[in-house]
Amino acid sequence: MNILVLGDVVGAAGLDAVCKKLPRLRKELSADAVIVNGENASMGRGNGLTASDAEDLLAAGADIITGGNHSFRQRNIYTLYDESMRLLRPANYHGACPGRGHTILPVSGRNMLVVNLAGRVNMDPCDNPFETLERILKAEKGKYDFAVVDFHAEATSEKIALAFAFKDRVSIFFGTHTHVPTADERVLPGGCGFITDVGMCGPTDSALGVKVELIIDKLKTGMPCRFEISDNPVELQGAVFTIDDKTMRCVDVRRVKY
Repeated sequence: MNILVLGDVVGAAGLDAVCKKLPRLRKELSADAVIVNGENASMGRGNGLTASDAEDLLAAGADIITGGNHSFRQRNIYTLYDESMRLLRPANYHGACPGRGHTILPVSGRNMLVVNLAGRVNMDPCDNPFETLERILKAEKGKYDFAVVDFHAEATSEKIALAFAFKDRVSIFFGTHTHVPTADERVLPGGCGFITDVGMCGPTDSALGVKVELIIDKLKTGMPCRFEISDNPVELQGAVFTIDDKTMRCVDVRRVKY
């Protein structure tokens, strides 16, 4: 089976592109399931993800929406986090936060466990991702056939370390947050498909989706600025992971962009 993963959706332009193109991409790539990191869909309108943004992504064909450090910027989505099993936020955030950090989704007659985690290096305070993932895998043992992890983190070393620590128990491990796709997609020993970061779904020729001139001025002067989404053409970035139907281990990883 094929699992399509799309990187951070950035702003209204990224959201619109994903919603318009996803049905066709899903068919062209023979995707049995689609996971989209949507935590920046409202960038330019206050950051985060609104309830309507999430509903649009789900209606377009996303099976699971994962989050990150901007997951709670929009208060109108808090209720949806509690109600929907298809909307995740990092599992290693405080238990009092709305929503959940993992879910199990039926895919082609098998059960897929999806876990959303946040990094701790140069990120907001959160619980240890190693301990959190260990706890979830033990708690859900016997309920799923293969596991997928979206690790929303800044440091490439932290992403690689977590992937190698769990490569024998996780079949798909992908990173998000940096908005820049890495060229290290591979299948780790034991059958864990890995890529440090799948990139973003947002405007090209930008600074992570933001108008470059604003970021240049901010970095030169040190003064705060209001981020504005670039109006350049949008590119959808992600990866397709192929899972063997018998072993439930990954046999191929391919970066995609449109």
